[in-house]
Amino acid sequence: MPVYARTVTLGCLALVLITVLTGAPPHATRPGPAARATTVGAAPVGPVAADGFQSVRTYAAVARPVRLRIRALHVDSEVQRLGLQSDGSVAVPERPDVAGWFEPGPRPGQPGPAVILGHVDSHAGPGIFARLGTVRPGALVTVDRADGSTVTFRVTGVSRVPKIKFPTDLVYAPSLDATLRLVTCGGSFDRSRGSYRDNVIVYADKV
Repeated sequence: MPVYARTVTLGCLALVLITVLTGAPPHATRPGPAARATTVGAAPVGPVAADGFQSVRTYAAVARPVRLRIRALHVDSEVQRLGLQSDGSVAVPERPDVAGWFEPGPRPGQPGPAVILGHVDSHAGPGIFARLGTVRPGALVTVDRADGSTVTFRVTGVSRVPKIKFPTDLVYAPSLDATLRLVTCGGSFDRSRGSYRDNVIVYADKV
């Protein structure tokens, strides 16, 4: 039976993403220029013309994600859109039982890594991603989208890494393939900081 930290970990994932986006240590409070670079994989609104040159999107736009389902973990959650807070820090899901999609990045099913985050626990008990580290390669992750369409991903790997060594390139680097990254906290709990020392990352490819 897991023992859940008595300290609320709502700030945990914010520190995770700040570290991811900036390469800065977990105590950083603002994403820097690298944060803006994460939007490279996002779908353009449409063709953009400049000086007679027109760039045309070569892949279909997809609707935003609204629900995440992982049958192997009994996860069935609505998906909240996450952005940046007024102070420049990265927002986290408002509730521990709801997952959040990092909106500046790709949408699930678009080329590039779509990133969905969730809490591991809270004062009330386990969070939506409490068992994320136990998922096995081959498990299916389904994302329902606002237009009624669905996209499915197959888990290819799971890792737990110290936050100070977060593999930014593996999680956020643009690519031509449609992939999914699920991120939560893990490892031991650091009471002095009120957060976990590690991150659990699940890698999945579109089926």
